[in-house]
Amino acid sequence: MEPEDYKSENNLPVVFILEDIRSGNNVGAFFRTGDAFCIAGVELCGITCHPPHRDILKTALGASDHIPWRGHTNAEEAIAVLRSEGFKIAVVEQHAESVSLSEWTPLKGERWALVFGNEVRGVQSTTCDSADVILEIPQLGVKKSMNVSVCAGIVLWHTASLLKA
Repeated sequence: MEPEDYKSENNLPVVFILEDIRSGNNVGAFFRTGDAFCIAGVELCGITCHPPHRDILKTALGASDHIPWRGHTNAEEAIAVLRSEGFKIAVVEQHAESVSLSEWTPLKGERWALVFGNEVRGVQSTTCDSADVILEIPQLGVKKSMNVSVCAGIVLWHTASLLKA
């Protein structure tokens, strides 16, 4: 596929919502991972930097040039827009009401927005409150933590394997 063909392809009906991601390198990694699965777009919220930020360009390797993206004041605004477009909202966060990623089965035909939060504080509680589901990746190690863009790759692979099956 060529970059100019990206928007006309049958994109995976998934978008990323990035809430206050402080690292441009992480933002670029989201774009690059999103490209690998041909996602529909990226919503950049709060302090999350926007292309053509040099750190995004460094890790996105050109993906931010063809994946559609929009900027929003906050995640609440992005969620309102996406709900009006028919998306369901899945927050990825360690939370008392979270569901194990392995137990979540999005259905073919559904459109999902996957919300990822700040590298230190995570997803804001008000954003969690507006989710259709809160997902958590089971972890076995001591830290019970992983890089947010690595987390996105795991969740996106799981989602794509079910929506494209």
